[in-house]
Formats: sequence, C-alpha cells, structure tokens
Amino acid sequence: MASGVARIIFRCEEAMQTQNLDLSDCQMVHIAEGVYHIMKDTEVKTLNVSGNVLTKVSPRLVVKFSLLRDLDISRNQIGTLPNDLAFLLHLERLNISSNCFTEIPECVFRLPALRELDASKNRITDIDNDDLKNAACLSSVDLTENPLTKRCIENLPKTGITFIHSPPSEEQEDWEDLNI
Repeated sequence: MASGVARIIFRCEEAMQTQNLDLSDCQMVHIAEGVYHIMKDTEVKTLNVSGNVLTKVSPRLVVKFSLLRDLDISRNQIGTLPNDLAFLLHLERLNISSNCFTEIPECVFRLPALRELDASKNRITDIDNDDLKNAACLSSVDLTENPLTKRCIENLPKTGITFIHSPPSEEQEDWEDLNI
C-alpha cells in the first residue's frame, strides 16, 4: 500500500513539470483527494488513469482538471460518465475502451473540441445518430470489439466521421433475425 501511495505522489510531482499526469496501473478505486490537492496549482493537460479499478468518474475531475486535452480512462470498470464531463471544453481525445459501457454517454457528444474517441472493447450495441450530430469536431470513433448490431453498422453516418468497427458476429445476426 505504501509503495502505491509513494508511486502516485512521485507521478504527481513529475506532472507538475510536464502537465501530464500518469496514474495508470496504480490499483486505484477512485482518485484520492490528495491527488487533487497536490495538483491544485498545475494545469494538467493529459490525464491517464487507465488500468485501475475505477467504477466511476467523479464530477470533481472536471472541476479540478478543467484544461484537459487528453483523458484516458481505459481498462477500468466504468459504465457511465458524469454529465459534467461536457464542460471539459479543451478535451480533444477521450479513451473509454475496455470498460463496461453499453452505450456512448450523451455527454461525450457534447464535448466541443473532441476529435478522437476510443470506445473499443465495451458492450456497445448501438449509436444514437442524433447524438452524433452534436459532435461538431469529432473525426474518429473506434468501436472495435463491441457487439454492434448489423442495423447500427449500416446506419452509421457515411460522411465526416471515420468509424472503426468489427463486423457483427454471425451469432449476433441470428439474434437480430428474431427481433420483430
């Protein structure tokens, strides 16, 4: 435990110089209040909390790290995001891969500067095209290894955004045929 805390403190101190806070693979269940306190006078541009055991993203992250350009929350156990995430006005890259999302949260599409979204390796089956219309800057969405329905894939917009996805499995197609 003490070595984990020491590692987090070391990484915070390093981020004070680089503006890139890497808290990946620290076995965190949440971002401790001490992290926010240590980083209070630092304009963090990149935050990586991948490979932890987070189940949610606190709205406090948005307040304390409001200048983020790159946020990586991959490889956790997150299934939802706070609506306040849309207030990250400078966020250009968001990685939510390898989590528990069944849909892309609506707040993601309201991020005004978001260009790249990695939502691969989740449980997403469908995308709301109306939400996509709100994503003014979005240019790339990675949906590989999600159980997208054939209908969803066929309905993805053909212009403006590059979608990367896996083809639907035969098993999925068989289940879709049963839908009436």
